[in-house]
Amino acid sequence: MIELDLASKQHDETRQGEALILENKTVEKNQRKLYIESYGCAMNFSDSEIVASILSEDGFSTTPDYNEADVIFINTCSIRENAETRVRNRLKQFKAIKKTNKGLVIGVLGCMAERLKSKFLEEEQLVDVVVGPDAYRDLPNLIKQVNGGQKAINVLLSREETYADLSPVRLNSNGISAFVSIMRGCDNMCSFCVVPFTRGRERSRDAHSIVKEVTDLLNDGYKEVTLLGQNVDSYKWTSEDGKEKVNFAHLLEMVALVSPTMRVRFSTSHPKDITHEVIETIAKYKNICNYIHLPVQSGNSRVLGLMNRTYTREWYLNRIDAIRRIIPECGISTDIISGFCTETDEDHQETLSMMELVKYEFAYMYSYSERPGTPAAKKFTDDVSPGLKQKRLEEIIALQQIHSRYRAQIRVGKIEEVLIEGFSKKSKTDYCGRSDHNHMVIFPVVKGYQPGDYVKVLVEKTTTATLIGSIIE
Repeated sequence: MIELDLASKQHDETRQGEALILENKTVEKNQRKLYIESYGCAMNFSDSEIVASILSEDGFSTTPDYNEADVIFINTCSIRENAETRVRNRLKQFKAIKKTNKGLVIGVLGCMAERLKSKFLEEEQLVDVVVGPDAYRDLPNLIKQVNGGQKAINVLLSREETYADLSPVRLNSNGISAFVSIMRGCDNMCSFCVVPFTRGRERSRDAHSIVKEVTDLLNDGYKEVTLLGQNVDSYKWTSEDGKEKVNFAHLLEMVALVSPTMRVRFSTSHPKDITHEVIETIAKYKNICNYIHLPVQSGNSRVLGLMNRTYTREWYLNRIDAIRRIIPECGISTDIISGFCTETDEDHQETLSMMELVKYEFAYMYSYSERPGTPAAKKFTDDVSPGLKQKRLEEIIALQQIHSRYRAQIRVGKIEEVLIEGFSKKSKTDYCGRSDHNHMVIFPVVKGYQPGDYVKVLVEKTTTATLIGSIIE
């Protein structure tokens, strides 16, 4: 699960909660212009690149200014209620532009589109087109339908669509790091989650199409890829003749072998599926980052059962032990939900004790938000008060800050290999980049080095989650 509105923004791997706004491209005269914003999970950012690719073939260029757009899309998730509120407010802003731009087409893409299709189109009349995650190829036809005076919708889910044949348009890219989607959908029925209903069943991309995309990125100068899936550990692809079978460990190896200079990350793993083979593959290849995002959600086995996570506290700790044994310095992050249905103070204490045992580098932390249509909404009462949820969440955040600082301070005095991403947000005299363990590292600019270079950085001090040091030449 990849979440939008985080109580903690320590972990910035996927720029979650921020808008992805398309960069300006070369625009031909009279070419139609597309403006798209993405919020939430990395899958949404990746999907927006697919949308841009499909519409570029239909004569659209992208623009960073929604005031000059012919088509405006918001691509977002439907995991938390405040995410939906934010999107509605944004759509109202865009709708106001229609007073001066009568031909403007406004649409919603992705998971929220699938879930709130009739409300957006009919009840609130905020949009002209609603398109689900499996229907992006139909966008040119849907836009034509709207231009002809009709509302348009396609939220049909697919058991086959992976967009494997498309070359994503890299949007808002630094030219260094890129997302590569390896699968779509989810077969896990976590009781709190809408993803299986909005993104459909799991299907994996052709492994060779993934390797080709990574190879193309390498040839274009990229230095890092993040393999994306709701549950990457369940990746399984079989060739049409049945002779070739690739699981996630095999895929990791295939991608790692593209080039030793191409860093490989992935998100997200599921505790029930991550295998020794995957962990050992990470340990085997230097260019596979020693970092795993392993959502725990709760430290209590009874609550995990209600969540339908299909593992226990003991199983989760077994996976943590395996990671620590095979990759001793592996960075581990997690997701934690406070105040799930029937959670008691004792259950909450078990979550805190889980955090103490693992001491995560980073965490996505949020209080439970009931989503209509989910198994939890149908079967359980959301009986933990908002005030108590918030109190428990604050305790989780406070403890995680201690652990993040502890994990960062361990790195002081060590040399980290860092991929320079660009200038620090605060100063043009400092570079920033991520370490193998996914810490953000800040260090002074040194002549002769530039974004895209790997450098060795001696860590001299830290903030709560950021390492600060100097290049060792």
